[in-house]
Amino acid sequence: MQANELSEQERRQRCEALLDIMRARMTNRAFVADAVVPDEHYEMIIEAARHAPSGANAQPWHYIVIKDAAMKQRLGERFVEEQRARARLKMKFPTPSYEGMKTAPGLILVGVDFRYTRAFPVLNDGSELDRMYQRNAERILLQSVAASVMSAHLAAAALGYAVWWVTAIGQDAIQREFKPLLGVPDDIAIIDVMCFGPPLKASYKRWKRELGEILSWDRFNAANHPSDDELDEWIRKRRHKAMYRDASNVD
Repeated sequence: MQANELSEQERRQRCEALLDIMRARMTNRAFVADAVVPDEHYEMIIEAARHAPSGANAQPWHYIVIKDAAMKQRLGERFVEEQRARARLKMKFPTPSYEGMKTAPGLILVGVDFRYTRAFPVLNDGSELDRMYQRNAERILLQSVAASVMSAHLAAAALGYAVWWVTAIGQDAIQREFKPLLGVPDDIAIIDVMCFGPPLKASYKRWKRELGEILSWDRFNAANHPSDDELDEWIRKRRHKAMYRDASNVD
């Protein structure tokens, strides 16, 4: 049914149904270890990812379902090592525990083929103008993959799962270690991990900005643009609360 065939009530009902799923998509990092994700659920989740929009309709993504328990263990341990490395480097970043990755019932790796930047407006002549377009092409590609991953997350949430979006896999060392194990070609990068399943403990809603803080009409609302000092203060005093606390307990 086309949008122009819907009544106003039908439009609102459809949107509210989608918003209910989006509000229910909550991060959890510990899952019921012995839960089983049916193959059909994996397929439904990746079917949702398949229908995401992408620049030039390039669809530069690929999804690898990991069901092997030993591989989950190895991935989880590698991320635990990354957590320790960050601590040694004194990044002062409130890194979560990655132990839950080892026993996540559902685990999907997200790959992206960066060669598809060629499908977007580029000159390929090595000029400064070409470099500008190349940077924009990479942004288009990453935006496209993010849209696909978010679609997968919403499908998992619609199936009743808690979901964990892990983005720490992009480092070259991790790529070099795991791509050969998984048969991933050199020109495809693994950039995200999606863990999901029934939560071990109840999920909670994290802090979200109010609608008025992110919405401007006709012209950017300067009141919603923090100064560098204000942003640094937010990072020092509130970031860890916004990341890991219930929204009702952020202040």
